[in-house]
Amino acid sequence: MKSEELFRRASNVLPGGVSSPVRRFDPHPFFAAGGSGCLLESVDGESYIDYCLAYGPLILGHAHPRVVEAVNEQIKRGTTYGVPTEEEIELAEAIIERVPCAEMVRFTNSGTEATMAAVRLARAFTGRDRIVKFEGSYHGAHDYVLVRPGSGAATAPDSPGIPVDTVRNTLTVPFNHEEAMAELIEGAGEDIACILVEPVMGNIGCIEPENGYLQFLRDITRENDIILIFDEVITGFRLAPGGAQEYYRVEPDLVTLGKIVGGGFPMGALAGRREIMENISPAGNVYQAGTFNGNPVSVTAGRETLRLLDGRMYSDLERKGSTLRAGLRDLLSDLDLEYQVTGPASMFQLYFTGEEVRNYGDAKKSDTVLFMEYFHGLLERGVFIPPSQFECCFISAAHESEHIEATLEAAEEVLSGLKN
Repeated sequence: MKSEELFRRASNVLPGGVSSPVRRFDPHPFFAAGGSGCLLESVDGESYIDYCLAYGPLILGHAHPRVVEAVNEQIKRGTTYGVPTEEEIELAEAIIERVPCAEMVRFTNSGTEATMAAVRLARAFTGRDRIVKFEGSYHGAHDYVLVRPGSGAATAPDSPGIPVDTVRNTLTVPFNHEEAMAELIEGAGEDIACILVEPVMGNIGCIEPENGYLQFLRDITRENDIILIFDEVITGFRLAPGGAQEYYRVEPDLVTLGKIVGGGFPMGALAGRREIMENISPAGNVYQAGTFNGNPVSVTAGRETLRLLDGRMYSDLERKGSTLRAGLRDLLSDLDLEYQVTGPASMFQLYFTGEEVRNYGDAKKSDTVLFMEYFHGLLERGVFIPPSQFECCFISAAHESEHIEATLEAAEEVLSGLKN
């Protein structure tokens, strides 16, 4: 198989044979040849119904004709200039029109860069050093947020090469646990600059906030002059035109965006209240910069993607997600399997655990060996999901009823085999 040959070559020049860890799975990943709509083609001639969708950006599916056309026209005019463009303004205006908390926008090159800038900005605005994140949450691979999950104020780095002193001011608490957060703020609130939260935890699978939990975070941060940051790199423009803050009707102070905002190209953004955002240089003194910030190719792809995301499309995505999740639950019930199906709108995950999944600790009880058997079983039947129990699956506008039906048929075969 060509993928096997390419993986041997890749292993000589790329650490682990891949450019990002989760792409690696045994015995080797398949290598992509192209994609169209909801289908991903491999170099081995296989076609897969794709629920990975590049880990979330491709809400329209692969190679949407209008996005491709707009990007091609932009490339003819140039790929980057090092000076502002009108298109940057148009995309920023589109974000501000849709996202409730957004009054100003700074473009970055990735979600990681956006969360880096958000933390720096919150610290500068409040004059405080400590930040709070949630166990199992992922906000990019930068030092301040790459902290090993654990109870209370665990501050051990999650990777060699990160000094303990770097994350000494990073505190962690369990998601969906009001008492733990209240206790933390009662003890350290005067030192906390911000709470950084994925409104839906999409990097430990797919865990929704319990009813009222996001509003609790909004209230407690206001009471203690703490900046509330929604990391919507995944949920931004996926759950609703205004993202999770519109979907759950809770407005943060700042929001970080990525994935969909670039329309399939590298892009991130930090947005929020004007009084905070005006502290970013050159308007203020909080430094953030990047050669490719607001590059015209990514801006064009993002602008065209947002133009295509109308209310009818979101209703359709919600329907597809509900159908797929309900179908999986029915399969589990018929097979007497007590696993958990989670997710809102066009996001979903199947956890191989009999217990409700409310946070990182619950998710870690899942049977990851069984999940990988499920993953490989689906792959053999032409369905591709992310190769990890702790990633989220996504549905695109390009998925049709027949794709969802085929997926449920494949899932039934695999789950029946796992039971036996």
